[in-house]
Amino acid sequence: MTTIHAKHALLPTGWTSDVTLTLADGVITKISDGPADTTVDILLPAPTNLHSHAFQRAMAGLTERRGADKTDSFWTWRQLMFRFLDQLTPDDIQAITAQVQMEMLEAGYAGSVEFHYLHHQPGGAPYENEGEMSARIAAAADQTGIGLTLLPVLYQQGGVDGRALGAGQIRFGNDMDRYMRIMDTAQQIVADLPDDANLGIAPHSLRAVTPESLTHLQQFQGPIHMHLAEQIAEVDEIKAAYGARPVTWALDHLGIDARWCLIHCTQMTTAETRGLAGTGAVAGLCPLTEGSLGDGIFNGSEWTETNGRWGIGSDSNILISLTEELRALEYSQRLITHNRAVMATPEKSTGRVLFEGACQGGAQAAGRNSGAVEVGMWADLVALNGDATDFIGRQGDSILDTWIFAGTDAQVRDVWAAGRHVVQNGQHIARAAITHAYRNTMMRLRDVM
Repeated sequence: MTTIHAKHALLPTGWTSDVTLTLADGVITKISDGPADTTVDILLPAPTNLHSHAFQRAMAGLTERRGADKTDSFWTWRQLMFRFLDQLTPDDIQAITAQVQMEMLEAGYAGSVEFHYLHHQPGGAPYENEGEMSARIAAAADQTGIGLTLLPVLYQQGGVDGRALGAGQIRFGNDMDRYMRIMDTAQQIVADLPDDANLGIAPHSLRAVTPESLTHLQQFQGPIHMHLAEQIAEVDEIKAAYGARPVTWALDHLGIDARWCLIHCTQMTTAETRGLAGTGAVAGLCPLTEGSLGDGIFNGSEWTETNGRWGIGSDSNILISLTEELRALEYSQRLITHNRAVMATPEKSTGRVLFEGACQGGAQAAGRNSGAVEVGMWADLVALNGDATDFIGRQGDSILDTWIFAGTDAQVRDVWAAGRHVVQNGQHIARAAITHAYRNTMMRLRDVM
């Protein structure tokens, strides 16, 4: 049993002073007052990062050049990514994933949803253990203590016309039989992790998975994640093949409900935005990656007007920063609407709406009983350093506004993931070992790239 006393805490009922949490088996079992083992200044629920391709962290900073063509885009970036991933071994994946998860925890996330599609060896041959790469992601989570939702990805074809996978995609590819074997193995792998670990399913996109497979995968009862309507060229390809835009086709054919998390959705009409928000699905937003790749801007104000759920992911992991993602989301809405405080409500400030939205949507997308400081939920908690100069004189929602719009992740002091105290005094408890392995991997990759 662990007890934590907070001088200020954000509960579902609002801001409260001098509260003590009791944790047992990773769950919040009591909220009261009185002394505690640990005292923190500002205690918040810790959100889940709902969309990550961990291996892409090792590419950060390598894709900011272009050739003579002035129209460098997502599609040219994608070719660079394909060439990079062909160098990665299982050991590399484990080291990179652990580094990513550590950085997420130090940024204030307690959980990570890994959209895992790098299944096979270079050339496409399966590993002897078809779940080798899933096992490496789980091993990283075991080392870092992050709350993992593993999403093995189904990737069947190179485009909506059914063409074969290209050379860069061959490590992703599976038919349905092999994919279901990978899912069975992943189920066993996740069962060996702590009880808060979870398994979901992920058809990659409408381009990469057949309609028949999408129908079959809807039988799965856990979280279902899929990329949707990220790029203009994707919209045009789906419309030409299926006679409807991606979101419209998905709404008409996929039985979308609260199990679903649709990633990006940066290319939606007003009608599509309102229709998808009404299903109860989570929009998985990745503002830093969407900005990096030139995807577009999510219809945030229309989505929230329809009470749509959304959460935050770091996707390509070009920069892992909770505050930067939330700030970029709000600022993108300001740029497109020419207004300020777009995501705010009359009752709650911009920072409060952003933070609570990320907590609630991330938990739903991960299938994780978290997202609030509440009895019965996993103890996913983040404590901020109240002595930071930015917080002088701040109370209530202005704490979140200051942290998100004028602060950094450096103000994160402690993080608990299902009660595991993995970040202490601003650093992960296994930082030295994790960083050492990552450094060795990056030095090897430098020599082969």
